[in-house]
Amino acid sequence: MSSTIAGNGEKSLVLASGRAHPELANDVARELGIDLLPTTAYDFANGEIYVRFGESVRGADVFILQSHTAPINQWIMEQLLMVDAAKRASARTITVVQPFYGYARQDKKHRGREPISARLMSDLFTAAGADRLMSVDLHAAQTQGFFDGPVDHLWAMPILTEYVKTRVDTSNVTVVSPDAGRIRVAEQWAAKLGGGPLAFVHKTRDITRPNQAVANRVVGEVEGRDCVLVDDLIDTGGTIAEAVRVILEAGAKSVVVAATHGVLSDPAAQRLSECGASEVVITDTLPIAADKRFPQLTVLSIAPLVARAIREVFDDGSVTSLFDGNS
Repeated sequence: MSSTIAGNGEKSLVLASGRAHPELANDVARELGIDLLPTTAYDFANGEIYVRFGESVRGADVFILQSHTAPINQWIMEQLLMVDAAKRASARTITVVQPFYGYARQDKKHRGREPISARLMSDLFTAAGADRLMSVDLHAAQTQGFFDGPVDHLWAMPILTEYVKTRVDTSNVTVVSPDAGRIRVAEQWAAKLGGGPLAFVHKTRDITRPNQAVANRVVGEVEGRDCVLVDDLIDTGGTIAEAVRVILEAGAKSVVVAATHGVLSDPAAQRLSECGASEVVITDTLPIAADKRFPQLTVLSIAPLVARAIREVFDDGSVTSLFDGNS
């Protein structure tokens, strides 16, 4: 296969990848029917990163894919350097593909003298030379406004809901939001799963202590029902494990957890495997190492969605059409 797709006139599509999640990059390239752009990348002894593309990208539409997994700062820096390399190699356009947008949870100030780190990420990629951003299920949709250019906000919901439909009785489903702030997402899930009732977990969080929240009670109809607990990401698993506990204590028949991004920082695997959920469903926007996997975990491929969105952008098509006009 070639590492480019020829388009109308002189257009050509090139897909490059950093080292953070090569499996996803290869899957996306396979869906597009091309090879990844040959790229040399390595670390110097002091931690500095070197990147170089092995083929010309002059005049090409370059898509640079990198998942911001741990160690997150290294992979963000590598992607920034790849953008700069493409710009200096005279790429026609540069699209940054971030299946998981690093620092997305820091999208506003909770207290004085804090940064808005999600905005800084967009500014850095703008300065590096990115023309466009593409990401999956941003923590807050308004993060799209941080980047001064087109942003393609992809939804994993169609992939997740199609799978979850096969795992639950849709006539007896309650969709549960892990907090009041994500009720809108839960409403969309409920519509996809047949229009069942909604519930949410009332929780409190100390903003001075990261990754810690206390689930107090569930508000809504869950007794005797198959519950689907939905969120955008799972980090240490504390919030989700506590939410599963209170849902089951409220009389739920079963709980399936569904989330887009599996950050799964320790001790997430242990917490999720012991929390009582019948299944935890995530996508592979982030790599899931063997030590993070557990029997109840199901990982769905995001590659077909990312590849279709890349092709729509390249062909000047409609990314929104992938989501029934709702993206």
